Amino acid sequence: MIQFALLFGLGFLTASLLVFLIAPAIHRRIVWFTEKRLKATMPLSPQEVRAQKDMARALFAAENARTEQALTQERDKTVALQIHNGKLQQEASRLAGGNSELQTRIDDLEMEAGELRSRLRREESYISQLKSGIHVAEQASAEKEADIDNLRKRMMKMSADADNLKIDLATRETEIESLKLRINTLRDERDTLHRDLNAASVRAADAERSLRQETDKNKRLDERLTREIAGSADKETAIERHVQDVVRLKERLEAAVKESREASKALRAAGIAPPKKPAKAPKLSAVSMIVNTADNQTNAAEPERTVEHDIAHMTEEVRNRAAALSDRLLKARTPAHEEAVREEIATIAANMVALTALKEGSASPILDLLPKDKVAAEQGARISLADRVAAMLPKHP
Repeated sequence: MIQFALLFGLGFLTASLLVFLIAPAIHRRIVWFTEKRLKATMPLSPQEVRAQKDMARALFAAENARTEQALTQERDKTVALQIHNGKLQQEASRLAGGNSELQTRIDDLEMEAGELRSRLRREESYISQLKSGIHVAEQASAEKEADIDNLRKRMMKMSADADNLKIDLATRETEIESLKLRINTLRDERDTLHRDLNAASVRAADAERSLRQETDKNKRLDERLTREIAGSADKETAIERHVQDVVRLKERLEAAVKESREASKALRAAGIAPPKKPAKAPKLSAVSMIVNTADNQTNAAEPERTVEHDIAHMTEEVRNRAAALSDRLLKARTPAHEEAVREEIATIAANMVALTALKEGSASPILDLLPKDKVAAEQGARISLADRVAAMLPKHP
């Protein structure tokens, strides 16, 4: 509606503007035709013509003034119409915005109405489901009533069974009492067995301790036996070497005999009398030769190995003393023999120092630390380690 009003106003204004533009030309044309017609119809004098011209000029001026005034009024009206048109456009835009808001609200209301309709349909379906559920529940309640009747019957039967179970329970309680008495008896037997087991454990621990001591002793004996076997193996090796030397000497002797025989044959062939053989020495067996050779070598090596024999003897003595001391410490139950044990430990330490000095020889710094003059210790006084070592090394100052 507003658009039609705006179009009508614009058309009217356009038509008015065209009229104002065309009106002067049409007016001049009309005036020209009128003058021409008047001139054609009636002759005029120059004065009249001049008067008519003046009158026409006056009329034209008046008409022109009226036209200008009308044009001014029309222009004012056009401006007023333009202002009114702007207001109308603002009102139209406002109404269009309100219309769009109303349309949006209408759409929202339609959506809400659709949701309400769908919700109504869901509620109707839910109501139908509830009706069917109620029907099913009624059927289930009827079935449950039947089940309740059955359960009541079972409960009565179970109460009778419970009475029977109470009777059985009383019987079981009497059996439990008898079992408790038997358990107490078994506990007493268990305590007795525990005491016996503890005593057996103590005896087993003592036996294990003695077995450990015997095992250590056997280990030491095995080590000593191993050393003895190694020494005997060295001796057997020396004997084998001597046997090999004897075999080589026999081979050389046989070769020399062959050479002498060949030489005597050559002398006989040359007519020269061979020299007489010396008297035969008694023939020695290979074993006696080996024994004599070994004895000679042993006797020859004895002066050179005195220090080595001392070292070996002292090492064996220290080892035996340490083993005996360890056995004594393991068997000791009371601190009654502490002084003797300390004396034994001091002796073993002195033996170790002396053994070290013997191994290092005359260049050992231990010999410089030993006292040169032996001083008799007072009775009951403690003997120092240096005095003990000096007493053990009389031949090696």
